Amino acid sequence: MKLSKGAQDRKRTFMLITIPILALFFCFNTLPLIKGFMYSFTNFKGYGSYEWVGLRNYIDLFSDARVGKSYWFTFKYALVSTIITNIISLILALGLNSKIKFKSALRGIYFIPNVLGGLVIGYIFSFIFTYVLPAIGQALGIGALSSSMLSSTNTAWIAIVIVGCWQAIAMNTIIYISGLQTVPEDVYEAGAIDGVSGWKQFKELTFPLIIPFFSINMVLCMKNFLMVFDQIMALTKGGPSQSTESISYLIYNNGMSGGQFGFQSANAFVFFVVIVVISVAQTMITNRKEEQL
Repeated sequence: MKLSKGAQDRKRTFMLITIPILALFFCFNTLPLIKGFMYSFTNFKGYGSYEWVGLRNYIDLFSDARVGKSYWFTFKYALVSTIITNIISLILALGLNSKIKFKSALRGIYFIPNVLGGLVIGYIFSFIFTYVLPAIGQALGIGALSSSMLSSTNTAWIAIVIVGCWQAIAMNTIIYISGLQTVPEDVYEAGAIDGVSGWKQFKELTFPLIIPFFSINMVLCMKNFLMVFDQIMALTKGGPSQSTESISYLIYNNGMSGGQFGFQSANAFVFFVVIVVISVAQTMITNRKEEQL
């Protein structure tokens, strides 16, 4: 069947829009991924010549203590931050979705952290953790706050969790508000007739209906927290004693300036696979939960 002139023009327009986007995506995403995978089989330092070393980089990854330590920190940080972020975001969304004054203005205020860049937020909180909190701690005689949280291996990761959650809560709250606004009022009215209210109302009526939005937030949170970089760069640069060195920061630091471009390319590819597997597993679990409900 021959297309009409109008249909042909629309098809040509769509092609003209799509082809440049695909070309840019290939140049800045697919091609670097392919080249990085290729370099993972070499001893390339980031400059000069290189030799093919086969699977040696991948084998060495599993015996490198620094890599293992960075994976442990990243998973610990991502898990704790994901849980805290979603709990606080859901509570804020429930509050901002209720009948309160100035809720539109409050939504805008709570969204501000998401507008600011990660490095900007990191440097602001670095000043707070280094100077403001210790000054308050010394003035009030609180020993735990008298020194910078960033200087201790026991508290530095907590500071990073605070900063990461503070920024991530903004977007998650907006997504949860969008989900809460899809719940029909008839559901609550029917529940009220049956005597369902408070926590029971949330558990049996609200939460099951916003499970798709919960799934989105969980997947996005885990992915973003696993890829943490800006906060590490601004707050600790992996210190103290490499206790807050995330995988992304290790790949960047040792790959770009540490002469381990090939080795860290292998690390990056393994990390990419790990993120994909975790995201797919999360999606499958939450989809199964949705079907049960």
